[in-house]
Amino acid sequence: MSEREQELLEVMTRVDGVTPGTGLKKHTKMATSPFVMLRGASSVFYQDLASLNYRLPDVLESWPLTMVVGDCHVSNFGFFSEEGSHGDEVIFAPNDFDDACVGYAGWDLLRYGVSLLLCADHCQGALEARYQLLEPIDKSKVIDHDSTQRALTAFWQSYRDTCQRLLDKEIDYRYVLQDFAGEHVLYKAEQKARKRQAGGIDFSSKSSLAKAVDLDARPLVFKEDAEKFKAVDGNTYRTIEKVFSPYVDDHILDIVERIGAGTGSVNMKRYYLLVGPEAVSTEEDITLCHLVEVKKQRAAAALFEYQDLSLMNLLSPAHLTVNCQRRMQRNPDLVLDDVNWRKAHWLVRSRHHARVGIDPEDIACGKRALKGGYEEYAIACGTSLALAHSRFDRRSMRFEQAVVDTSDEVWSALEALQHDYAQQVNEDWQWLAQLESSAS
Repeated sequence: MSEREQELLEVMTRVDGVTPGTGLKKHTKMATSPFVMLRGASSVFYQDLASLNYRLPDVLESWPLTMVVGDCHVSNFGFFSEEGSHGDEVIFAPNDFDDACVGYAGWDLLRYGVSLLLCADHCQGALEARYQLLEPIDKSKVIDHDSTQRALTAFWQSYRDTCQRLLDKEIDYRYVLQDFAGEHVLYKAEQKARKRQAGGIDFSSKSSLAKAVDLDARPLVFKEDAEKFKAVDGNTYRTIEKVFSPYVDDHILDIVERIGAGTGSVNMKRYYLLVGPEAVSTEEDITLCHLVEVKKQRAAAALFEYQDLSLMNLLSPAHLTVNCQRRMQRNPDLVLDDVNWRKAHWLVRSRHHARVGIDPEDIACGKRALKGGYEEYAIACGTSLALAHSRFDRRSMRFEQAVVDTSDEVWSALEALQHDYAQQVNEDWQWLAQLESSAS
């Protein structure tokens, strides 16, 4: 076994509690493609940085610390309604803060750029049958290498330009991305999200609530779906109801265990609570209902290596996630809290009616992608990520100034590092895919 393989085994076993190659669902999912491998192996990423296998340009580590997404990649951005299910403003922004903490902004910049490269490869590999995806891509055209490279550069330029606009007071920390033009690659996804809001034409069929709950049943209950939901026993139901009722804004109408969700946290226990008026009888009553997720939270991936960067990182895992989400978003969820239960930390948060995620094929395949859509997406992510990072310290603009003062040579060095690490993930994936294939 090579030194690299030994490192991978140790880190993945520590995080997941199971050795790769023994059939864990998370590892099987990661073996799909290098892009999915990246999504599930954030701890490997931080191990590589901490051990100096790969190192950010020194200038990026000299920027003021900020709150970071932690697991920053192309599919951890999307559309959702602000304030959870309570708001009516649909925006585009980072949508996953499970690995958020105080750290170097360069982590997010590096990881996102790697994901841009691997996202394009994911789609290309699927069309060439190099990768066997769980859900096949139904499109025939994918962006080329030049488009991917342009997107990589457009991402950091957008990030830097947004910091400049903040310095110039063209925008402020209340600025968000929404109202994309009809020809933009994100236009259809935004319209889809708006239609899923309470009162929207697709609310009763496509919203998060409608997908999970039988809206024709009285009383309302979760749908029977063996691939997503698992019934909880009576004692567990009553315990969850008692423990978590104070943290939601209405009555708990039904409870299920959510199974098979996520990539990096696919093996973490989580429950869905159906919350709404005690008696639901009318269509208006249904619009007052929403889903609340209760998820067991482990420490952010970076903190095994970098806990001492900030005292804020000493907060419990769920508490740190709540703080980061509240600080990095303009209007965070109204239902967002942390609870200590069963000797573990649990995150309580809204499941947005209008949540629309972005899959690789949405941005790397099809006519819009080939007409500059991949670059458009990278620009949108660069802008929204810069806003999220900058909101951490609203007392000064030292962070934004440091970003703007960074030379083009440093940004070019970051691009080179993104390419190098994408190649490393590809090699790691080959190792994992072989292990999982042998296990099956």
